[in-house]
Amino acid sequence: MYWYKLRSLYATAIFGGILLLSGLPSCKPDLKQSGAVCKYFDISGYFKADTARLRKLDPAVNKTVTHNGVTENKTVHIANWGQELNLFIQSDINRPAWKNSYTVTASDSLLIYKAKYPDLRTSKIVIRKDKDKVKWILIFNHTKNILYETTEKLSYFPDSVYLIQKSQQVKLMGRNTYRIEGVLKEDQKK
Repeated sequence: MYWYKLRSLYATAIFGGILLLSGLPSCKPDLKQSGAVCKYFDISGYFKADTARLRKLDPAVNKTVTHNGVTENKTVHIANWGQELNLFIQSDINRPAWKNSYTVTASDSLLIYKAKYPDLRTSKIVIRKDKDKVKWILIFNHTKNILYETTEKLSYFPDSVYLIQKSQQVKLMGRNTYRIEGVLKEDQKK
């Protein structure tokens, strides 16, 4: 009987330790909270600031959504720009573990980041600037595992248009393609 209680106590301790260790990464401070300087262009910060600007501006958007060739078009006001541009925000490459994972090519007007390793989700970012103002951003994402493969091309032209092109191949379910285009209406742009 004693060995059963001891074994049960041991199993509980191991399970508790695993639970504790799995929660530790959530205690790690975010890059912004730790005061660390971003090594690469701050994609997440840029899009979070722009979503706040767009929320305030509240432009009408001519939105076209295509799923596997079926298209729907509406003029809408986006209630949650953070959710609408979440794929852009999630493409940030400024994690401490990735600080040496991208090659950087820079000129006066162009900034290009290319992943050094094929397993990184964000494989390439191209940013066109005029002085310090962003003219457009292109982001290429790719994820592949044993269940699915996803390819994304994200295009963003501030005050003009955003385009999300996504293709996903899921084993046993087939391929899905998505295209989401949002064009800010001319009379709403400032």
